[in-house]
Amino acid sequence: MERQPEEKRMLVMEPGEPEYREVLSRVRVGQGTFRTLITDAYQRRCAISGEKTLPALEAAHIKPYAESGPHAVSNGLLLRSDLHKLFDSGYLTVTSQHRIEVSSRIKEEFENGREYYRYQGKSMLILPEGIDRQPDLRYIQWHNEQVYNG
Repeated sequence: MERQPEEKRMLVMEPGEPEYREVLSRVRVGQGTFRTLITDAYQRRCAISGEKTLPALEAAHIKPYAESGPHAVSNGLLLRSDLHKLFDSGYLTVTSQHRIEVSSRIKEEFENGREYYRYQGKSMLILPEGIDRQPDLRYIQWHNEQVYNG
């Protein structure tokens, strides 16, 4: 039997019982509480689109926890999952006036984005009650300077 070069061989798993392994993983302490606090603060609705389908909503850190951003309501937004990915990737941000900015790079890089450009310049639909629970301007400024690719 002729052997294929290493790069052309494929791993084939035979049908049968699935294999499982026990692994240790690191979990961010406080992430579950953060999600609950953000979900409640934003009335279970996406801050940008107003979407109410809870499985599609995610608690986003404005300044990531990995960058010393706290698990605080003032450092969070409740976003639809696609908007969260765009926010974390720098294609979307929030201004200090709580308006949405959508990067022109979406159109330039993906030749698309109509769905997202409709939010450009609009105010956030949902904000937490109480100024101390609304997005902190320090975290917004950090995101705009360090992450957003306007």
